[in-house]
Amino acid sequence: MPRTPIWKAIADTLSAEIAEGAYHPGTKLPTEAALSQRFGVNRHTVRHALSAMSDQGLVRSRRGAGVFVTARPTEYPIGKRVRFTQNLTAAGRTPDRKILQLETRRGTEKECASLGLQKGADIHLLRTLSYADGAPMCLATSVFPAERLPGFLSAVTETRSVTRALRELGEEDYFRASSRLTATLADASQALHLEVEEGAPLLRSVNLNVDKSGAPIEYGRSFFAGERVTLVVEAKNL
Repeated sequence: MPRTPIWKAIADTLSAEIAEGAYHPGTKLPTEAALSQRFGVNRHTVRHALSAMSDQGLVRSRRGAGVFVTARPTEYPIGKRVRFTQNLTAAGRTPDRKILQLETRRGTEKECASLGLQKGADIHLLRTLSYADGAPMCLATSVFPAERLPGFLSAVTETRSVTRALRELGEEDYFRASSRLTATLADASQALHLEVEEGAPLLRSVNLNVDKSGAPIEYGRSFFAGERVTLVVEAKNL
């Protein structure tokens, strides 16, 4: 009876451990060196096993970062209401968000026009990195009218939520007026933040959100890691 190749035995063992929950979707596998030591083989054999698992869609290699268990894409609805935490929680994921940049500056011509402001008006800029189950999912940059929302910076720093910050400033509700969805490729900075390879596919969403009266209150761009998210547009929102 022919013997099972060592690389296949390693692949079968790791695949079984993934199936049993030892390694959850999105988590990193041990390094090649650690796996080589564990199984008593050289790195070439381990690499062969990981390559076979990658061909089966069980893992994905990220250059310079390691090998990760393939995560099930998160379904993220593009609807009238803009609620990141609620959307992720409803999808059965644990949301988190890191503030990368928060400042007030003079708006660009495009930013001012999108917010209905005079040319050169001040805007608040918020850049965030959002996570689902600990894996980076979305890199977003949004701008808000500074004169209308003078306390926005401190409010969003304290609450770490745009919705709660706006509510503290008297804006009880806001809605998505438009979204433009396109595909693009990750540049070096986006790849670093989203932990994907440079040139990996991203989904880009350019959004305009308005208050209850229809006045623009937020304009921004979001870049989603293509392999980790499925953007869902329901028929009622078309």
